[in-house]
Amino acid sequence: MPDEGNLRTMEASLVHHLHDIVARRQLTALLQPLVQMDSGEILGYEGLIRGPSDSPLHSPLNLFKAARSCGMTVQVEHLCRRVVLERFAELDLPGKLFLNVSPESLLQRDARHGQTMDLIRAIGISPERVIIELTENEPTLDYGLMREAVLHYRDMGFRIAIDDLGEGFSSLRLWSELRPDYVKIDMHFIQGINCDPVKLQFVRSIQEIAEQSNTLVIAEGIETQAELLVLRDLGVRYGQGYHLGRPLPTPATALPAEVMSALGRRGVAVYPQAGHDTRQPTVAGLVQAVAAVAPTTSNDALYQRFAADRSLAIVPVVTADGVPLGLVNRYDMIEQYARPYQRELSGRKPCTTIMDADPIIVDQHATLQDLSLRLASSAAHHLHNGFIVTAQGRYVGMGRSQDLMREITQLQILAARYANPLTQLPGNVPINEHVERLLASGARFWICYADLDHFKPFNDVYGYRKGDDVIQLTGALLRQQADADRDFVGHIGGDDFIVVFQSEDFEHRCRAVLDGFAAAIGAYYTDQDRAAGGYPSEDRQGRKVFHPLLALSLGVARFEPHYGGSHHEVARAASDAKKQAKKIPGNSLFIERRQASSAAGVPGPAPHRTAAA
Repeated sequence: MPDEGNLRTMEASLVHHLHDIVARRQLTALLQPLVQMDSGEILGYEGLIRGPSDSPLHSPLNLFKAARSCGMTVQVEHLCRRVVLERFAELDLPGKLFLNVSPESLLQRDARHGQTMDLIRAIGISPERVIIELTENEPTLDYGLMREAVLHYRDMGFRIAIDDLGEGFSSLRLWSELRPDYVKIDMHFIQGINCDPVKLQFVRSIQEIAEQSNTLVIAEGIETQAELLVLRDLGVRYGQGYHLGRPLPTPATALPAEVMSALGRRGVAVYPQAGHDTRQPTVAGLVQAVAAVAPTTSNDALYQRFAADRSLAIVPVVTADGVPLGLVNRYDMIEQYARPYQRELSGRKPCTTIMDADPIIVDQHATLQDLSLRLASSAAHHLHNGFIVTAQGRYVGMGRSQDLMREITQLQILAARYANPLTQLPGNVPINEHVERLLASGARFWICYADLDHFKPFNDVYGYRKGDDVIQLTGALLRQQADADRDFVGHIGGDDFIVVFQSEDFEHRCRAVLDGFAAAIGAYYTDQDRAAGGYPSEDRQGRKVFHPLLALSLGVARFEPHYGGSHHEVARAASDAKKQAKKIPGNSLFIERRQASSAAGVPGPAPHRTAAA
C-alpha cells in the first residue's frame, strides 16, 4: 500500500496531467447511434469522450473524478462539449446530437449567458438538432433553479433528455419537475429484459407513464437481439447499445444488416414469465423507521438534521401522543432556505410553518392496491413525498412510493393462473395473451398441442409422484427444443401443453421432442413392464386390461399472416389437430397443413395432412 506521501505525489501528478490534457485538448470524441425501433432509422448520436489512450485518465470516470478533485469539473465539461460538437459537425452526421451536460454545469452563470449557443453557431449546427442530456453525479437540490435553466435552453431551441432513469439520486423527480422530451432508461433494466419479468414490467410501466406525459423513451445498453425485440414489442420508441452500434470516432450511419432483418421480420418476442404467487401483502411490509420530530421543533433544528444526514429525504411531524400532523420534504426545505433572507425570517419558527399538512396517511393493514389507488388520485407531490404509516392512528413509520411500485409490479407479474406450479411454465392467461399479440402482429405461426396418451392408467398404477415426473419430463423436452426467443411453451394443465411456434423449422423441432420422449420414457417403468411393452391393471368393472406404454401425441395447426380469428378459434384448431394425432398409435405428429379458417369464413387451401408414428 502506498504511504500518505506517495498518495499526495500521485494525486499531484494526476492534477498536472489533467491540466496538460485540457491545455493541449487531448480528448477524443466517440459517437454512438440512437435508433428508431420500428424503422431502424438513425435518430442521432450520443457524444462520449475519452482521454489519451495511454493515460490513467483515458476513462471518462477517471477523467471527471480527477476534475472534481481539483475543482475543474465545469472547465473539463466545456472542453468535452466543444470536442464532441466539432467532431459531429466535421463528420456531417445525420439526425440529432445528444450532448451530456451535468446539472452543475447547466446552472453555471456563464453557461446561462450563451456560451453553448455561441459555440454551436460558430460550428454551424442548429440548436434544434442538439439534445441536452442531463447526467447526475450529485443530487439535484435546487429544482426551481433547474426548471428555470431548462426553460432558458428550451427557449433557444434545444431539447432536453434525462439520462439513466431508474439509477442515480433523483431521476424520477427530475422527470416530474422538468418534463423532458426524452428519458433514457438505465441499462440495468434493459440487459436481460427478455429473461426477467420484473425488468419487463418496470419498462412497461415507464413506457405507459411516458405516453401519458408526451415523453419519448430511449432504452440504453441493448446488447442482444432478444432484448431488442422485447423492447420493440413493448412500444419503446428508440434504442441504443452495442447491438445497434458501438461508440466510435467515426460511427456507422446505418444499422447492421442482421439487425435490420430482425426489426423487419414479422412476429413477436417471447415475454419472460413469472411463477404464481398468492400473497396479499399489506402496507406493513413497506414501513421504514424514520424518527419523527415534534411540531415545536424549529426550522433551523430540522435543517441541521437534514444537513447531518444526506440520505434523509422526508421527516414526519408527530405529536407527543403519536398522532401524525404532516411531513417536511428535504428538497422543499432547502429550496425555501435558498431564497433571500428566508433562513433569518423563518429559522426560529416551528417546522409546522413549512410542513405539508395534508400528507397521505394510511393504516399498516391497508392493502397495497388500496394505497396505490389513493396515490394515483392524489396530487403529484405525494408520489415523491411518500406516505405516513399508522397503527390505530399512531405513527409507526414512513413508506416510499418506489417501494409500493415495486411490490405492485411483483403482484401483477405473479398473478394467479400465470404459471403452472408443477412445471413453472406459463398457464392459460399468458398463453392467450401471447396468441393475441401474434394475431395483432399479422405474423405466421403454428400451434402445437402436446398430450400424453394412456396417462391416467400410468398415474393409477405407478402413482402421482411418477406421473408428475413424466409431466415435468414432457415440459422440459418441449422447452429444450423450442427457440426461447421465438417459440412460446405453455402448460395448460395436467398432461396438456401448448407450443406456439414462430420457428419455420417447427416440424424438425417436434420430431426431436418425440425422439427425446421415446428415448427417456422407458426409465419410468419396471424392467418387466418395459419388456412387455405395457402393464395390466383393473378397470372400474374389475376386469383386467392391458395398457401400452406412455406415448406423446403432437397436433399442429397452421395460421397464415393476418388470420382473422381470435385466440378461442386458435385453441379450437389446435385441439382438433391434437385429436387427429391421438388417433395414431404410439408417439405421433399430426400437422394440419390447411390454413385454419376464422369466424369470417376465410377458406384455406386444399387439405394436406402429415402423420408420423
